[in-house]
Order: sequence, then structure tokens, then C-alpha cells
Amino acid sequence: MTYQNDAAAGAGAPPAGRLLGAADIRRIADEAGVSPTKKFGQNFVIDPGTVRRIVREAGVRAGDHVMEVGPGLGSLTLAILETGARVTAVEIDPPLARRLPDTVAEFMPQAADRLHVVVRDALDVTPDNLTDFAGDERFSLVANLPYNVATPILLTLLERFDALDTFLVMVQKEVADRLAATPGSKIYGTPSVKLAWYGEAQRVGTIGRNVFWPAPNVDSALVLFRRYREPRFEARDRRDVFALIDAAFGQRRKTLHAALRRMVPDAAFAAAGIDPGRRGETLTVGEFAALARAAKEVRA
Repeated sequence: MTYQNDAAAGAGAPPAGRLLGAADIRRIADEAGVSPTKKFGQNFVIDPGTVRRIVREAGVRAGDHVMEVGPGLGSLTLAILETGARVTAVEIDPPLARRLPDTVAEFMPQAADRLHVVVRDALDVTPDNLTDFAGDERFSLVANLPYNVATPILLTLLERFDALDTFLVMVQKEVADRLAATPGSKIYGTPSVKLAWYGEAQRVGTIGRNVFWPAPNVDSALVLFRRYREPRFEARDRRDVFALIDAAFGQRRKTLHAALRRMVPDAAFAAAGIDPGRRGETLTVGEFAALARAAKEVRA
């Protein structure tokens, strides 16, 4: 089920209107019979300055097409629409999805025809069931993501939507650190390497707890990602490479030789120029790709 009013918008001046404050958020939630739930990791942003900062860091401009995952009560949605961009909002919670068009109509009526709300789990969207982006050469993702599903959502969308060019997400600080980590650091792991398969991520700011309702028990941070203009690796190799990454980090304390003994022949390490005594956290995604190719060639 979708709630749609998707007439194409031009790249004119941003619409008149205002963003949501704390009193607005609580009123809308009360009218919609909505309470933030731990099930969906809901913490609603109540500070207009924060959502404008997110949109600014994301580089959203008039005429852009933006996917927002988990729009909630619409704080960030309005800030994106304020730029003159179009928004496709993917919301898993039906009551929130039903309410969002009404909120936009109330606070930014001129932008209502640039909003399309889809009721679906972001992990289930595909180019076939979310055709909004079919004609886009590229689009961006801007979202406040629950910490427990942030990494799966990002990797799933990057895999399925080749046109997803950039994203700016607000996530738990520890998740942001892992997404942007580099080889050799203690927090470098599976999310860091897999994200690097597609492009480059960096932390671009921190967000305090007081801008949310309810206030979470952790700090948040912003992660900016840009996909490589030209793919650096063969798409057909991704499954094999990701399997090696999972195995290597599934046993972090073990050497590559020990962790990958059932997947990588001894000769493949020499062929790839990789010391089997190293551990997974020291390898770049390029080295994992080289090792996967060498393993396949040795077995051939």
C-alpha cells in the first residue's frame, strides 16, 4: 500500500513552510496515536537545526530525488523538501506512513506533490517493487537509521540499486565509527570492508542526545558515503569476496590461514601476494578481492 502524490517538481525556489519543533512532534504523535517503539528503533528528531544540518551535509539541492528510510513523523522529510528536492519515503510503520502526507500538507503545502510514501520494510525494497528511481541516473539516500538495522539496510540498498550514488545517514556513534573505519583499527570489521566495496565513507559530525524524542542512551553521528564513479571490482565476484570477509572477521583472533583454511588454498596466498599470517582486520577490500580471485584460479 502506498500514499502517493508524485507529480514531478521543477527546480524552482524552495517552498514556503516551516519545520517541526518539539511541541509539533508531540502533538502530531498524539493525534496519530503514535508512540515511539523500540521495535522499530524510533527516536524522533525535534530540532529543526539538526535536520537542516543533515540536509546541508548531504548536499541535497532543488530537483534532486532523495530516498528517505524511516521518515517517522516527518522532521527530516520536511527539511529535504525545503530544498526543492523530491522525496520517496520508505516507512515500515503504517500509522506513521498514513500521517506523513498530512504533516507535509500542513507544514509545507507547496511541497506535497513532491512526496511519495511507500509502506514497506527497507530490507524488502527492490527496483521491481520500488520503481520511483527507475528513470534516475543517480539518487541519494538521506535518513535517520535505527542502529540495529543500519548496516543491513545500507548494504542491501547499495547492492540492489546501482543508481544509489550517495548517502548521508545519522546512526549511533559506534555504528558510524565502524562504517567509516580503515584497515588496522580495532573497530575495522565486516561493515567497513563491505561498504568500501562500493565507495568511500567518512564521518562528518556528531549529534547530541537532546535533539531526539525520546532521548536515546547513546550519541549519534553522521556518515557521508560516495559511490565510486567507476566500479573498482567485478560485480560477479562480490559473493565470493563477501564470503571471505565474513569468514575472516568471524574469527578475528585467528590468522587468515586459520580462518580461511577451508576456503582458500595455500597457494592462493602466494598468488595474491598476501601473507597468510596476517589477520582479517589488516586487509583492504582490494586485498580480499585479490585473494578471492587467486583462490578461484588455483582451484580452476
